[in-house]
Amino acid sequence: MDEIRYKKIIYSEEQLKERVSALGKMITDDYCGRELVLLGVLKGSLFFFTDLSRAIDLPLQLDMIAIGNIPDMTSSTGIVRITKDVDINITGKHVIVIEDIIRTGLTTAYLLQTLEARKPASIEVCTLLYNPGRQLIDLPVKYYGFEVDRSWLVGYGMDQCDYGRNLPFIAEIEH
Repeated sequence: MDEIRYKKIIYSEEQLKERVSALGKMITDDYCGRELVLLGVLKGSLFFFTDLSRAIDLPLQLDMIAIGNIPDMTSSTGIVRITKDVDINITGKHVIVIEDIIRTGLTTAYLLQTLEARKPASIEVCTLLYNPGRQLIDLPVKYYGFEVDRSWLVGYGMDQCDYGRNLPFIAEIEH
């Protein structure tokens, strides 16, 4: 793989830490006294999920779910397949799905529909990056870190051909 070329850093490591801390405080305040499950969507949310879970000052359960795209279908239909399912029982619990970025919302909507069938007490979405301008479906996003309009980002879990996820910042890349 050739070196990833950045146009510019969009969010620094310090900006990410500050925003994740603020989101953690909001979630702590909103879910005090409730049974909370954070459900991270692999692979992109990994670093955000980890840092956010440590910023929430509540007892909580953590789990991960992985979804796979169906070639030539996912981008237009949102249809995906679950490749790693939830291991814990979410019935009757308050669930927050943690995403790295929401663009069209189709994949997240499919995931929410699948999880709602398991009868959680509530289900909300928290995403680090949110692009409402590209959203194709009305998706309730309760928490988000930053609103973006750039399409090609890398770092802090997001990748370019599976490279760049480990960068401590988010950068716009040449594409």
